[in-house]
Amino acid sequence: MSEPRNKSLLHWEPFAYILLVVLVVLAGSLDPQGAPVAFWIAAVFAAAATVFFLIAFVSYGRRSRLNPDPSGNLRSLSDITIVPAQHVAAETNPTVTVVDVGRHQSAIDIVRSRGGAKVRAVLVPRASRWLSRRYRIGVQLVAAGEIRHAGFLPDAVDERWRDRLGALRDDDSYVEVPAVIIGSQQPFSVDLDVSGLPAALGE
Repeated sequence: MSEPRNKSLLHWEPFAYILLVVLVVLAGSLDPQGAPVAFWIAAVFAAAATVFFLIAFVSYGRRSRLNPDPSGNLRSLSDITIVPAQHVAAETNPTVTVVDVGRHQSAIDIVRSRGGAKVRAVLVPRASRWLSRRYRIGVQLVAAGEIRHAGFLPDAVDERWRDRLGALRDDDSYVEVPAVIIGSQQPFSVDLDVSGLPAALGE
């Protein structure tokens, strides 16, 4: 089964807000005397959107307490299964550089202060940036009890491993790979050793 590439509109966080605002503005712009039918239709839809908004708000609050949360951030490693991917010697360079790390420098700095430059990284499919519908494979750095989001796998690597990692996620299992934080101060970059991914995924 293929992994979804994007969140459905119903699970996209801003959708309920946008729908509610549009329908309320539409209902407010109609004259109940001049166009009563259109006004009441818009009013009914606005009321339905309000109910949908409240349900979506409560649902998101519940999902935000899941592990991982709707954005793909891990809260703990205690209730998931970690599949370790160890380094495998190869003639080609097995290193992948994490993208979007510029947004997560403070988080990377915290992990480095706890675990040094060599840490572990958990790969989390169905992760996303804030307000984005696009699903990506998130990279969660782990060291000495700290779990922090560091960025995402590059598109080419994401495309190769998305379905296999997504199948593991369905069983609450996530692959962990060796990671190295490059730099002694911000800005940091993060390199992942993915040489052991094929073996960890049973290829």
